[in-house]
Amino acid sequence: MNKREFLMSTLAVALSAPPLVSYAQDDYPSKPVRIVVPFPAGGTSDVMGRLIASTLSRTLKKPFVVDNKTGAGGAIGSTEVARATPDGYTLLLSGIGSNAIVHGMSPKPPYESTRDFIQISQLAAGPNVLVVNPDFPARTFEEFISYVKANPKRVSYGVVNAASGHLTSEYLKQTAGLDMVGVPYRGGAPAMMDVIANQIPMMFTNLDGALPHIKAGKLRALAITSARRSALVPDIPTIAESGYPGFTAVSWTGLSAPRGTPQPIIDKLEAAMRTGFSDPETRTNLEAIGLELIAGSSTEYASFMQSEIDRWSEVIQRAGIKAE
Repeated sequence: MNKREFLMSTLAVALSAPPLVSYAQDDYPSKPVRIVVPFPAGGTSDVMGRLIASTLSRTLKKPFVVDNKTGAGGAIGSTEVARATPDGYTLLLSGIGSNAIVHGMSPKPPYESTRDFIQISQLAAGPNVLVVNPDFPARTFEEFISYVKANPKRVSYGVVNAASGHLTSEYLKQTAGLDMVGVPYRGGAPAMMDVIANQIPMMFTNLDGALPHIKAGKLRALAITSARRSALVPDIPTIAESGYPGFTAVSWTGLSAPRGTPQPIIDKLEAAMRTGFSDPETRTNLEAIGLELIAGSSTEYASFMQSEIDRWSEVIQRAGIKAE
């Protein structure tokens, strides 16, 4: 199955499965809860938001509905939630772009993720992968580093401005001392097609999107950016194990609420996320497309988001990346 089929399969399981836990009949939620997804319908963020909505509907026995509020790289929907009444009935599908990268790209974003939101639970994360055209001279990550260092300014890579693959490229350049040339693209798919066609030699992209081309032999994967190797591609080493300890770069999503939301509501939503996503089939389906199911605590998510803001703001500043 492709990425979309796996996600929809996971969503179908969540919708059809029996309740996993019973909660006392208390006040929250006493009416439908809106989850704002700040990206268009049909994309990965939208499907992840609907997966959360269906899971919370099942565990808390009240409707949780997705509301797509798009624009400005996720800032429009996120701003709406930041300004919403903090009563637990308006929540945010938070993620790397709209809640971490945005703070490095804008000197005065319309909201501050760690000030204006309470982080409820991180849902999932997925690594990027370094892919090259099969004709590229380097066949391992170590050979890639040596080749680029021996050929400064001669290796180009695909860039979708401020996307996770772009920032991962800049992060590796800064960490390993590489001198490569970025080639701008409007989307990741055109850039990947140009790597396959050998118009550009390499790029970082999401593992789930690149996996079919890797399996078909159209791309060669040299390394992934997760902390551990992926069960999907166990022969591909991590960058962290290949000479750069601590190097990680993942795309992630989670659930957040406006600052001021009562702590008992946060606690109840956190517990529902952790219990609802204990379903082994959901975990298996997400892992099958390269996503690690996390469903961690509120405290863990808050700490992780702050670390992501700090990391990517530094990368953006050092690279001089500007918003388009």
